[in-house]
Amino acid sequence: MRLITLDDFLDTYSKVSQRGYAFILSKFTFNKNSRAISAFNESYSETSNWWIIPAVQKRWSKMICDDENVEYKDYFMKKFFENKSNLKLLSLGSGECAHEIELGAYANFSEITCVDINQANLDIGKKNAEEKGLTNMRFLNTDVNGYELTQNYYDIVFFSQSLHHFESIEKLVEQKVKPCLKLGGKLIINEFVGPKRQQFPKSQIKEINRSILLIDKKYRIRHKTRMLKNKYYGSGILRMIIADPSECVDSINILPAIHKNFSIIEEKSYGGNILAGALKEIAHHFVQENPEKKKILQDLFDFEDDFLKNNQSDYVFGVYEKTI
Repeated sequence: MRLITLDDFLDTYSKVSQRGYAFILSKFTFNKNSRAISAFNESYSETSNWWIIPAVQKRWSKMICDDENVEYKDYFMKKFFENKSNLKLLSLGSGECAHEIELGAYANFSEITCVDINQANLDIGKKNAEEKGLTNMRFLNTDVNGYELTQNYYDIVFFSQSLHHFESIEKLVEQKVKPCLKLGGKLIINEFVGPKRQQFPKSQIKEINRSILLIDKKYRIRHKTRMLKNKYYGSGILRMIIADPSECVDSINILPAIHKNFSIIEEKSYGGNILAGALKEIAHHFVQENPEKKKILQDLFDFEDDFLKNNQSDYVFGVYEKTI
């Protein structure tokens, strides 16, 4: 466990350059929800993390859907719900509800309920849904831990990079998620399931640093700075709690809790163990490809594939069923 690292200082400097001092000052409050909401103020969408790279997105689709040109929501809708109708879906931690709005366009759904603690993000989602003429969307601003969900009501409970922000995962899954699903209902996740507070083992950090050497220096300039990324040190506990107290607070218990309470229908790993750390703050260089960048990315993909042969993936897509 690392209390503080050099990356904490470098990331703080980068955040000042990218988002200004007001963002940093927003962290100086004892209210945990306020700090979490600040971290997910999606009105600031510019980033330089691995998920913005088109080649990475295609890699995910290949690993999840067996086709780099198929998006995972289209994949699970066709495979599991193509002939289903009047479906009711609950999304917890939905943010601006982009994924849910995409699903709302499917005629299969009569009701999609988005739940989030950030009213501003839900307002954006509601506006976007109205602009698309969707009438099957509901938006609920609440902390689900203190909210009574209707039991045996939903056909799907959906988490897209939000479940790892909940505390006491086993309690949430047993006492909230499972009871609100109908018998035969599906829990669908696209999630980080790695170590709590991203406290990656030294062996993984060592491999991330080996992978960074595969990247030419001109592509290692950190986003909106002049700093060269030479090494990855990992995140310190202190900064993570200050920046967002909900970040990966109980992530390591996601799969054990789900496996205990649901039957596995499909579970696919898509890595992230190497790529997320190696490409953090430098991913913007790879949004537009050229032959040199394409080769670097392929070298990184191959490096991570070798790592995954003997290590559990940090990111997982899964479909699970309530059978009892």
